[in-house]
Amino acid sequence: MENTYDASQIQVLEGLEAVRRRPGMYIGSTDERGLHHLVYEIVDNAIDEAMAGYCTHIYVTIHHDNSITVIDNGRGIPVDIHPKTGKSALEVALTMLHAGGKFGGSGYKVSGGLHGVGLSVVNALSNELVAEVRLGGKVYRQICRKGIKETEVEVIGTCSEAEHGTSITFLPDETIFDEVNYDYDTLTRRLRELAFLNAGVSINITDERTDPMRRDVFHYEGGIIEYVRYLNKNKELLHPDPIYFSASRVESEKDSASVEIAMQYNDGYNENVFTFANNINTIEGGSHLAGFRSALTRVINDYARKYKILKDNDANLSGDDTREGLSAIISVKLTEPQFEGQTKTKLGNAYIRTLVDNTVYSGLMQYLEENPAQAKIIVDKCLSASRAREAARKARELTRRKSVLDSAALPGKLADCAEKDPTVCELFIVEGDSAGGSAKEGRDRHFQAILPLRGKILNVEKTRLDKILGNAEIKCMITAFGAGIDADFDESKLRYHKIICMTDADVDGSHIRTLLLTFFYRHMRPMIEKGYVYIAQPPLYLIKKGNFEKYVYSDEELNLALNEIGRDNKITIQRYKGLGEMNPEQLWETTMDPEKRIMLRVTMDDAMLADETFTLLMGDKVEPRREFIEQNSKLVADLDI
Repeated sequence: MENTYDASQIQVLEGLEAVRRRPGMYIGSTDERGLHHLVYEIVDNAIDEAMAGYCTHIYVTIHHDNSITVIDNGRGIPVDIHPKTGKSALEVALTMLHAGGKFGGSGYKVSGGLHGVGLSVVNALSNELVAEVRLGGKVYRQICRKGIKETEVEVIGTCSEAEHGTSITFLPDETIFDEVNYDYDTLTRRLRELAFLNAGVSINITDERTDPMRRDVFHYEGGIIEYVRYLNKNKELLHPDPIYFSASRVESEKDSASVEIAMQYNDGYNENVFTFANNINTIEGGSHLAGFRSALTRVINDYARKYKILKDNDANLSGDDTREGLSAIISVKLTEPQFEGQTKTKLGNAYIRTLVDNTVYSGLMQYLEENPAQAKIIVDKCLSASRAREAARKARELTRRKSVLDSAALPGKLADCAEKDPTVCELFIVEGDSAGGSAKEGRDRHFQAILPLRGKILNVEKTRLDKILGNAEIKCMITAFGAGIDADFDESKLRYHKIICMTDADVDGSHIRTLLLTFFYRHMRPMIEKGYVYIAQPPLYLIKKGNFEKYVYSDEELNLALNEIGRDNKITIQRYKGLGEMNPEQLWETTMDPEKRIMLRVTMDDAMLADETFTLLMGDKVEPRREFIEQNSKLVADLDI
């Protein structure tokens, strides 16, 4: 067969067909994240109306069939005839890519959507989309299916002259998405975030799929000040109210920017600084974060020198020292944002750095001068962090491996593997020596290493780095991994690309696993972000009947298996509470054999939620943890009493 490549091989995709053919290019993926992104696209349009000063209320409804309705009281998408296309502006916005009011017209000064693809992409990826516009005393409607218009823009009723706004209802196309079931909690997190970032806007969400219906209203007159309070709600505060300052600059109508910053210190040891540009979470930071960090370090050092808290011979406080225990929100809104990359996760505008730097320096210096008592607490916190950092540096030097080849530097407990290529190496962290013994005997020595831990490691949520590095079990892990810790963490030196927590299936095992995950999240976060951390799933039961043997991993599986083979007195069921109860062959067969085992990969989709969860479960405050236990106690399936 001859492979020809000529003009007939060149495909031209008409209308929105390109979106349906390659949806990942427009919404990132067709998994759960991409599905929720459809809602965000429509809500972002309503938020852009709010930022322009025309929208005060947004209503999001999840219907029984997982269709979504988003209603806003903005100006309403125009319905008059577009001069260039000769079609209604509503039809243009629904059916044409790169059509929108955010390319330089006077309709929007600031917006998150800049490519003009949001509404049309949602239309393209929906089985059906119904757009209704209230404008000029009339209600207009247009229906589309799979991106193609089904009806013309038509008047379906009247409304009062004062009524205005847009309603979009869409049903995602189940042939495009892996899953079309919306998660209420995922949507509420983003909507709450948008309400915090846009003070005064009321965002309502309703889930009709539950009985009774779930409903939340997010409305924050305090904006990002309330956002910082929310971040710190389970933490002990060093000063009662968040510090807030804002500024703006207008060079021209096409070049204007405003910045808002709210910050508050707590008694913890972790930094939680989140940055936004036009409501988009810039998770990789950028010029606004660089300006904030630079000014914060400078202002605290200058204040400490001015009032002789730092002596002439003392070294300056580092950036890490000044940000220990800090929660902050930096929100910038600008007319022409420049993001590094299509994903909009890093802001590139250079002048924003200067604007944020000047705002933070003058605003924070004024606060410290006017509030000497709070200033002293904050500076003392930074000095304490500096002393701990120096102690940690000395401790860290002791934990560093001399060389990858120097086996003498490895902890004595570690049973290492023969393979040196980290991409194929696995490290099982096991609970106690008995499980460690079975694991060492049962493993494949070629690529599987075993590190037994004695007892529970330190709760790092409540502890400074110098104390953490003094803990024997943690030192063993750092040394075994070989990649360092915190700022020194170097992914290229990581000796294993699968680090597997293999603990018992009881309450103690769960606790040890949570302690390990807290340590990895707080001090070796890239390991979780890159997907190197796993949780082993040992079986809960072994069922025997004559020659028949089967391992099952949950109570549901047990019931299904018993229904299959029959329930009689010839069956024996063994419950495995600890890994030490298994012999090496069983442990290999059920939990360690790559061909048969079940493992959960630990992922981190939402840094803010992860921080909140670790603070709640592992922090100092007891009350929020008790509330969490009371709310979730009914969900416990297996409790040791």
